[in-house]
Amino acid sequence: MSGSETADPALAREHARRQAGTKVEAMRTIPSSAAVNLPDGVSAKDVIWDEVIAAGGYAIHSLTRGDRLQIIDIHGDGCVSLNMFNAQHPAERLNVADSIKVQWKAYLGQGDLILSGLGRVLASILKDDGCGIDPFSGASNRHTVLDHYGDNSIDHPNARDRFLTAAAKCGLSRKDVHACLNIFKPVRIAETGETLVEVGPFVPGRVLELRAEMNLLVFLANCPHVLDERKAYSVSPVRAVAWKGEETGFDDPIRNASPEALRAFENVEDYFHSGEQRGEG
Repeated sequence: MSGSETADPALAREHARRQAGTKVEAMRTIPSSAAVNLPDGVSAKDVIWDEVIAAGGYAIHSLTRGDRLQIIDIHGDGCVSLNMFNAQHPAERLNVADSIKVQWKAYLGQGDLILSGLGRVLASILKDDGCGIDPFSGASNRHTVLDHYGDNSIDHPNARDRFLTAAAKCGLSRKDVHACLNIFKPVRIAETGETLVEVGPFVPGRVLELRAEMNLLVFLANCPHVLDERKAYSVSPVRAVAWKGEETGFDDPIRNASPEALRAFENVEDYFHSGEQRGEG
């Protein structure tokens, strides 16, 4: 677009309208029912969200109890920082420490739960293709980016600032941006206490699939891992696709996998039965 076009509002409008129908890799599918290359068994009419998140980008979406969400590492070098909230009462949100402590495990994976600080399960992990769910490292921020790349400008976005932007768009603030889970960069704690991260790149197409166990507000930020020591700002686009699904049944194996899991689900069931999610409790 030339300067002469931007100088005239009518020309600027004409130019903007000419972009209708332009497609790039990183964008949301509108309408979501137009999504293609869907997971096996998923009908396009059930898709509620389909978006490719650019390197350094972020996304926001709400999920209803029972919905499924897949996060896909398209090219093998994505790094998604994940935050989630109770959509009705966002003071209830992902609690990384409780997700580890309550389940007696530091390394989360398929069949495990993502818990809130109120003892309720926010989401179940239905599928994990070796995605390396990292509860230890937290999000990158402007200081870590400045230290590593010598620049924290728009050319080097960080996950925390992406979360802050997402929060502001949802009526939340800095105090609501809390500890997150990182996906696609496996982390292990050595016997020496050192935090070891695998940065890849990996085989393309790894998938993490979640089932929403409450009505959720989900933030995704796709920025390099905070411990990624590569000199280049290295991260590749990821895809988020969500579709309608059934609520978890009483005989679900994840629900009944342990006493702790059962209690977390019972807390959710009581929450919905009591009407507390509607402010009636």
